[in-house]
Amino acid sequence: MEWVISSDRYRQKAISHNLSEILEVNIGSQPLRSKPQPERKPNSWYDYDLATGNNMVEFKHTYAGNPYDRGEPLRRSEETIAELQAQDSSLFLPFHKLNVATNTESLNWLGQAELTELDAAQTILLGIHDGIARFAVDVNDPPTELEFTDCRAIAASLATEETGVVAQARAQLDWHRRNPFCAQCGGSSRPERGGQVRRCTACERHIFPRTDPVAIMLIVDEPGGDHCLLGKSQGRMAQSNFYSALAGFLDQGESLEEAVRREVWEEAGIRVGEVNYHSSQPWPFPSQLMIGCHGIATTTDIHIDEIEMADVRWFSRAEAKSAIEQNNPALRVPGAMAIAHHLIRSWVDGEVEL
Repeated sequence: MEWVISSDRYRQKAISHNLSEILEVNIGSQPLRSKPQPERKPNSWYDYDLATGNNMVEFKHTYAGNPYDRGEPLRRSEETIAELQAQDSSLFLPFHKLNVATNTESLNWLGQAELTELDAAQTILLGIHDGIARFAVDVNDPPTELEFTDCRAIAASLATEETGVVAQARAQLDWHRRNPFCAQCGGSSRPERGGQVRRCTACERHIFPRTDPVAIMLIVDEPGGDHCLLGKSQGRMAQSNFYSALAGFLDQGESLEEAVRREVWEEAGIRVGEVNYHSSQPWPFPSQLMIGCHGIATTTDIHIDEIEMADVRWFSRAEAKSAIEQNNPALRVPGAMAIAHHLIRSWVDGEVEL
């Protein structure tokens, strides 16, 4: 395989001696395309496997799909970032108390003239899109004419790519709020690289944003099985009929597969053998990465952790299917905004082989 870099640093041409055509890759925004194109499903990201010549499908969840070039070379110069921030063409997305500025059912981007009227506590560079620098701004005491909406509530009204932008902005602004001081020496810290990192003003230590990995898994009862394992946690939903895929944070020194097996054993007393990755979803509340998997149980007798779980049950494919379609009064499952929904649906629809 020979790679030729074109004049645009964000585009490449892959020239294969095994393929008769040139395949273009638009890094970071559009999928690499082949001909003929397959029928496309909503929320799916299509790519091309150069090694096998096969089309690949990658699921694109809510809060993913951010199309911005995050501007790595630009972030190396504080002067460049300041110049971008001062440009008349630059756009700014205000946040207040981690709610995003909206105009009816769309994001409310502001220009320079409108920005000067705001009391900005923090400004971060999100990236470059269509040649325009985009920033997020954490605002103190915004004017009453600005409308702000919870980032969960607005997600259903936005294009998937826009939810990815909201996820980046909310998670990063929240991180800045939580890290005004250095955890090593207690000194104050300041943002650098357009908000991508903070640096301690005393010991010069770099402080990087934290993303917490969470394993979330749908387990079936046997290879090709007709039952899946769903549970509900103790808490406000304990008395409801709302069930979801089991989930838990990865521990230190633990692989994803090990975390899946451990969490299912701890919450349900079920042993798991084979584990297969499905997809991942950023979850900016405050900064998780949900890593979705399917797995096959090697035992089926449930013994729940009653401190953590209110109930765990095996549900048939028919029960799960009717719940996904919102036609099961006895069982409710997460909606399409959550990765758990798509783990269940992909099994119900036979899109994954287990």
